[in-house]
Amino acid sequence: MLLLGIDLGSSSVKASVIDGESGKCLASAFYPKDEMKIIANKPGWAEQDPEIWWANLKSAIADCNKQLGPAKNKIGAIGISYQMHGLVAVDKNHKVLRPSIIWCDGRAVEYGEKSFERLGKEFCLSHLLNSPGNFTATKLAWVKENEPELFKKIYKIMLPGDYFALRMTGELLTTYSGLSEGIFWDFPRNEISKELLDDLGFDKDLLAKAVPSFSQQGKLEKAIAEELGLPAGIPVAYRAGDQPNNALSLNVLEPGEVAATAGTSGVIYGVTDQKKYDPLSRVNTFLHVNHSEAKPRLGVLLCINGTGILNSWLRRNASNNLSYEQMNELAEKIPVGSENLSILPFGNGAERMLGNRDIGARINGINFNSHSNAHLFRAAQEGIVFSIRYGLDIMKETGIVPSVIRAGAANMFQSAIFREALSCISGTEIHLYNTDGSIGAARGAGIGCGYYKSAQEAFAGLKEVGITKPDKSKIKAYESAYELWKKSLESV
Repeated sequence: MLLLGIDLGSSSVKASVIDGESGKCLASAFYPKDEMKIIANKPGWAEQDPEIWWANLKSAIADCNKQLGPAKNKIGAIGISYQMHGLVAVDKNHKVLRPSIIWCDGRAVEYGEKSFERLGKEFCLSHLLNSPGNFTATKLAWVKENEPELFKKIYKIMLPGDYFALRMTGELLTTYSGLSEGIFWDFPRNEISKELLDDLGFDKDLLAKAVPSFSQQGKLEKAIAEELGLPAGIPVAYRAGDQPNNALSLNVLEPGEVAATAGTSGVIYGVTDQKKYDPLSRVNTFLHVNHSEAKPRLGVLLCINGTGILNSWLRRNASNNLSYEQMNELAEKIPVGSENLSILPFGNGAERMLGNRDIGARINGINFNSHSNAHLFRAAQEGIVFSIRYGLDIMKETGIVPSVIRAGAANMFQSAIFREALSCISGTEIHLYNTDGSIGAARGAGIGCGYYKSAQEAFAGLKEVGITKPDKSKIKAYESAYELWKKSLESV
């Protein structure tokens, strides 16, 4: 059997097809080839049109079909990974009512803060394991107050991956993990939080029915199968937010295991069986994809919004059309610490780990006589890594102490500077694997449809492709640079 995995990101939509038996990737494609547009009609806003997502999905699948030829008819299950926390609203005819308010949109911060005050810190942190924050629930609260006529037309709300599944199968479903990611979940009671819904003024009927992440979640409808060039009746058998899915793709399923990613945003995601929380709610806790009442598995997530997006911004505006590889080559010629040039990479909206403050990106210590664009390229990567270190110190308070960090050999983990800096400043080994979100979603589909009898069987084809160990000769220099960076942050 072949397995199709889809990864709906904020930059692109990727599709991959793997051979279920060997785990080998047979076809892969992403669209658009440049980054998807994020609509920002006001400062701090971030929206995308779901129809654009769908158009890019069709292009990616068409490319995979071309690579596969007749073998495409052997695809037996579909898995979906998607950008977390987004809000998609549809009417009774399943028509999208407005552009999706995506994960990095900051307009709902004040709604989350007010709800946190009304419900109380003790209730929110002990029941939601988070403050209501800037998540799907509070994004909907913004719509309710600012677009009341549109709000009246809403039949169901969903997450971006739920929308893809709806288009494919006609089934309006979400997952338990998805409900927790939207901050609708009461962890001690194992149910949707009535208190949160009452506080924000929502009816439970607005939420789609929840199913396990690994399960039969509808079958590909005939008309859609023809549109995608796939056999009708293929089951959607897995869906998860991009960070739980990234952890799955790296076989991070048990307590103590840690995954990382550094795409548009940067994330450290650790698995635990303990319902702990950060008293300042700077990290988030969600139901992991393999959670059950009998065997709790929760994901503790640290997110830095402004990571790879900083690198892409520099490439567009300061590189003179260099490739990322050429930028890395220039950066490697600059010493650790970028000769006292430091960058705070927080230019992509409010940062949860900074108490939902939106401080903007900042370049500190620039010298017109000694610094070049190469210094900027290195300082950007170091600034991103230092942000992760700052967050790891917060995560330690919840019991997440990684000794090894697993990551896919993709995005910023392709940079030797990035890997070295993260390994040195965190004191951990970085293990890279031949996987990504779309391949992880394909494996998830194999688990969900019953093709694989266990997760161990699903990950038999996962291969380690590189290890970066802390360079003892450079740790002191990185620590000094980090202290300078932290002073810049604390002065804001």
